[in-house]
Amino acid sequence: MVRAGVGWAPDIVGVASVGDDLASPAGFALRTGQPVLANQLENEERFRTPELLTRHGIHRAMNVILQGDGRPFGVLEVDSRSEHEFSTQDVAFLQGAANLLGMAIEREHNERSLKAAFASQEALLKEITHRVNNSLAIVAGMLKLQASEVNDPELTPHLEEAAYRVAAVARAHERIHQGNGPDRLDLGVYVKDVCQDLNGAVPVCHIEVAAEPGINVMTDRAVPIALMAGELITNAAKYAYDGNQSGYVWVRVGRGANETVELSVRDEGRGLPADFELRSAPGLGMRVLRALSWQLNATIEVRRLDPGTEFVVTVPREPNCSVETENM
Repeated sequence: MVRAGVGWAPDIVGVASVGDDLASPAGFALRTGQPVLANQLENEERFRTPELLTRHGIHRAMNVILQGDGRPFGVLEVDSRSEHEFSTQDVAFLQGAANLLGMAIEREHNERSLKAAFASQEALLKEITHRVNNSLAIVAGMLKLQASEVNDPELTPHLEEAAYRVAAVARAHERIHQGNGPDRLDLGVYVKDVCQDLNGAVPVCHIEVAAEPGINVMTDRAVPIALMAGELITNAAKYAYDGNQSGYVWVRVGRGANETVELSVRDEGRGLPADFELRSAPGLGMRVLRALSWQLNATIEVRRLDPGTEFVVTVPREPNCSVETENM
């Protein structure tokens, strides 16, 4: 097929074709891999003159292959009606041009393949993310259902906390393709989502969130940070505002110094016991908090207020970094 050309009649390019066998100049070059130099087509004995060339009054032709990766893409041909003869230097020049053109075609093919593979991978990743999100939502729902039916004042709160931990992870998968790619999340938006879910789980508290926009962190760091926020909020609901007392919990997410992120959770409750030590607190929530901070290479500062308590978590935005903050 004549894919492109200059000087031909309007019905040739994209329509006309020549034989790809050894009996045509183009086919000879394609089959043998050798350039064809024919200065007298009407007297050629190696191959027939294609009707296409005869109709256009062509007397001489050069053909070289457009080499691809492993097999040729086709043939580059120059034809002439004039009596001027092509030389071996003309053939060498044409082969050089064909080599450049072949590399350009190969590159375009590779780019198409990469784009197709990337699109397929993106579609697969979205499908996997969607299924993981659905599975986590089902697990969270089952835990909530079990918590409502177990009717055990000791066990029910633990099941509810587990349900909201799972729901926090599900929220991350829900937002993966709404941000800056599958590996990063807008931390402020994500923490707001998790806190909104917790508002229904801890009715004794009203959660207010202030989040600085555009803090994009890796997903595997955003999830533990949101889980830490959930643990601190739940802890405030249990101990700062116990019984029938209600109050506010303020959550702040912002940029810190030296490429860090700060998470602050503050209440105006009754405060911590005088002997409270974060590193030795036995409760499950505090143990989870310490484990997550170790995972993130983060520090936790405890501030005793009047009234209430504030926990400030300082997290490096990227892994393999550390921060130094005094615990109070």
